[in-house]
Amino acid sequence: MEHTHVLNGTPVVGGHAYGPAIWPGERPVYDPSDAASVVEDEREVEIKRFTDAAAAVAGRLRERASHASGAAAEVLSATAGLAEDRGWIGAASGLIKKGTAAPAAAVAATEQFATMFTKLGGLMAERVTDLNDVRDRVVAELLGVAEPGVPEPAEPSVLLADDLAPADTAGLDPKKVTALVTRLGGPTSHTAIIARQLGIPCVVAVSGLGAVAAGTVVLVDGTAGTLEVDPDAGDAAARVEESRRMAELVADWRGPGVTGDGRPIAVLANVADGRSARSATAHPVEGVGLFRTELAFLDRADEPSVEEQTRLYREVLDAFEGQKVVIRTLDAGSDKPLKFVTQVEETNPALGVRGNRIADEHPEIRAAQLDAIAAAADGHQPTPWVMAPMIASATEAAEFAGEVRRRGLIAGVMIEVPAAAVLAESILAEVDFVSIGTNDLTQYTMAADRMSAELASLTDPWQPAVLTLIGGVARAGAVVDKPVGVCGEAAADPLLACVLVGLGVTSLSTAPAAAAAVGARLAEVTVDQCRAAAEAALATADPAAARAAATAALAAAPGS
Repeated sequence: MEHTHVLNGTPVVGGHAYGPAIWPGERPVYDPSDAASVVEDEREVEIKRFTDAAAAVAGRLRERASHASGAAAEVLSATAGLAEDRGWIGAASGLIKKGTAAPAAAVAATEQFATMFTKLGGLMAERVTDLNDVRDRVVAELLGVAEPGVPEPAEPSVLLADDLAPADTAGLDPKKVTALVTRLGGPTSHTAIIARQLGIPCVVAVSGLGAVAAGTVVLVDGTAGTLEVDPDAGDAAARVEESRRMAELVADWRGPGVTGDGRPIAVLANVADGRSARSATAHPVEGVGLFRTELAFLDRADEPSVEEQTRLYREVLDAFEGQKVVIRTLDAGSDKPLKFVTQVEETNPALGVRGNRIADEHPEIRAAQLDAIAAAADGHQPTPWVMAPMIASATEAAEFAGEVRRRGLIAGVMIEVPAAAVLAESILAEVDFVSIGTNDLTQYTMAADRMSAELASLTDPWQPAVLTLIGGVARAGAVVDKPVGVCGEAAADPLLACVLVGLGVTSLSTAPAAAAAVGARLAEVTVDQCRAAAEAALATADPAAARAAATAALAAAPGS
């Protein structure tokens, strides 16, 4: 009997898409061992040829970033920064000085840095995909061949790939590329984040994907995390049509966030700067639940002045005048290093000096940032909320809250470390609110690198252990009557959003493009249904079972 061939992966963005599969264009074929040595009197010219190629690639990436917004602009700018990285360029130039041809030097220097990034783990390991992408673009430039990337499909198609670099995903047209499916990657990878921004179904960590040839008709179920190969055309069309119907409901949703029985649940936006904040105002969000302030600090040789920071923060506050804005203080450190701070090399940066811990050695950086936030907040209504990342104890929370309140601001902390979740009640006694960062909380709870494709099922926020910790934090918030938000990627999953509300979460902050889907889904359910879904999910043993149990509970009639 004929049966449908189904591949399983980790769901990232829900919905259905049906169409022919496409794969990214070929990466440049180049064998460094075939390259002849460069004679000594031509090596300076060869170095210039390499640096010109790297600059050309960086320029094109920055140009694309200037036409993008939000997460797409951020990751394109970060990739351009890799093409200009002094360490990488210096390593390649050093090899060329010894006679290595420019393309071979680009490959060898990338191998050096990829090995180092992989050993560091965490977010640094994620950058290997980005660095390899830069390498291929520079090699293509040196060889005079077409830059690699995603082809422009003739009809709506499903993009398959081993992995996708930010530069590939950031420029996609969601009308042409209707879903993303990758063999590697995790639920918080660049691919996943940009898929949410584009609002198209996405599944990652799909084993066996390489056997699906370009042109094969596939059906993607971004909610279940499956890829059906050569599905029944009638069934596929019906499922896509139902997805379209839901999409229309989402398109009509204007907010504010409220459950079907009238419980307000604020639906907020994650932003990174004034531009992304202004773009977010086009979506039905009620304010900002996470303003990532790193953009002012990363890839800079010197610390931004208080005046410069003030201008950046004011742009975001001005975009949301009269609405809630939650600002996260600098979340940088060993995995997102600051060039103007000398830090000891750490063997495990994900567990090192990052986030609020930087203030232990460099309190002046945090003090200047809080001064700038206070200056930007002068005259803004309502008063901004300010939270610190990587808080692990009530002592740390109290110290941070004191600094924030001295400046007339509302104090909170991120719950990302399991210790903070376990001690949530004592931490909430010291602050005015908490926000749960599910990306790191999941990584630390499951002891699994969130960028590892092999561990994608462990880094799924539907893990019952993670949901149990979130439930404990929410209960602690209810006891002391203080808000508990979620600002990690989990908040962008409409089904999981219902479970989070059932656990007691009071606000959800998402990529702006995901806000309407979350709000529309909450509008269809009651708080009792959400509680039933949460209880059902907590009673399971793995993410797939948790999703299925929550879906069944929400499908039941209220009170049944």
